[in-house]
Amino acid sequence: MNITVIVSAIIEWVAVRELFPHAEIQRFPYGERMDIQLADFHLQVLHSGWGKIASAGAMQYLIDHYSPDLVVNLGTCGGFEGAIRQGDVVLVDRAFVYDIVELMGDFGAVKSYYESELDLSWLSEPYPHPVRRGTIASADSDLQPEKIPYLMAQGAIAADWESAALAWVAQRNDRRLLILRAVSDLVGAHGGEAYDNIQLFKERTRGIMKNLFDQLPDWLANIRL
Repeated sequence: MNITVIVSAIIEWVAVRELFPHAEIQRFPYGERMDIQLADFHLQVLHSGWGKIASAGAMQYLIDHYSPDLVVNLGTCGGFEGAIRQGDVVLVDRAFVYDIVELMGDFGAVKSYYESELDLSWLSEPYPHPVRRGTIASADSDLQPEKIPYLMAQGAIAADWESAALAWVAQRNDRRLLILRAVSDLVGAHGGEAYDNIQLFKERTRGIMKNLFDQLPDWLANIRL
């Protein structure tokens, strides 16, 4: 099976490079890439860059050039205080964009256009590791506390910068996509625990990326061919 792993944020990518210090780093138009052997699986691992633009472009590039059978996105997300716990892993089955501002027409139609349902029927249950299967909301912005009530009303339990863009492009190319995002920090009415504390985010990201890559072979072995 041809599998590509895509990593978005710079701090996430730094943590991944630390995990595989002997991997040969190459360049592609959106950043760096490397080939690794993880248990029985040979994987292409790419750094797309942060945000929706880089994520959408990199996803289309890797589909066009590598034709993967499966794309995996591993990374972090901000969890909604009271809805999820720090460290929980979200298995994303729905993603939508929430930072589009429509003042001339129907925002509901815009939201629906950039909303994706991920078909996970090819994953066997029970899942190999504990996850919270659910919805993630994406924007080119750190999560603002005042947005949380609206996002929770839309069914989201966490937010990030990239998942909705990755899912949108993968869906239009009819590609399987597995998104596993662990909650690095919680955001509530009074702000986020990692805001103005980048070191906390870095430390937690190291642990999250190690855990996700350690667990990845079990997820790949769980695929229903």
